[in-house]
Amino acid sequence: MKVLDLQCAHHHVFEGWFGSEDDYQSQLARGLLTCPMCGDASVTKKLSAPRLNLNTTRGERDVAAHSVSVSNDADAQAVATTVKPTAPAAPVALPSLQEVANLEPAQLQAALLKMVRHVVANTEDVGDSFPEEARKMHYGEAKTRNIRGHATPEETEALMDEGIAVMPLPLPDVLKEPLQ
Repeated sequence: MKVLDLQCAHHHVFEGWFGSEDDYQSQLARGLLTCPMCGDASVTKKLSAPRLNLNTTRGERDVAAHSVSVSNDADAQAVATTVKPTAPAAPVALPSLQEVANLEPAQLQAALLKMVRHVVANTEDVGDSFPEEARKMHYGEAKTRNIRGHATPEETEALMDEGIAVMPLPLPDVLKEPLQ
């Protein structure tokens, strides 16, 4: 495997794993490479030392975490989520504003992707029926569970006006696909 450092026009840096240089060039020419953060298809190779992943006996690596999206839709849609904890969560020590401000862009990007992947892995996608499902849960008409789905800004505002805790979450297309 050939591991390349790639960058989109918005300066998001990510890795791409390819079988060969020809595979990279082919995917690039067909417009199949997109940024996992923003979906931008303007992807370029960064100057870096070559790295080959030749050893697969050290355990299967999570290629999905390092792969490049093959989605042609460059627009990330907003996804609203509602999470109902089943038990009181232990207090989480959040970093200070200064600590966050001192993070490198790549660290911020990695933290955001980790958080979004966690939300995707731990919620049920109810699609366009999100507002109805959130209301059913809020009013006790459906089992309480962690859900995510699509809602317009107006629907999201109406849910919040009803006291239903929702959070708009921009979700890059690569994270809408099944996790591997």
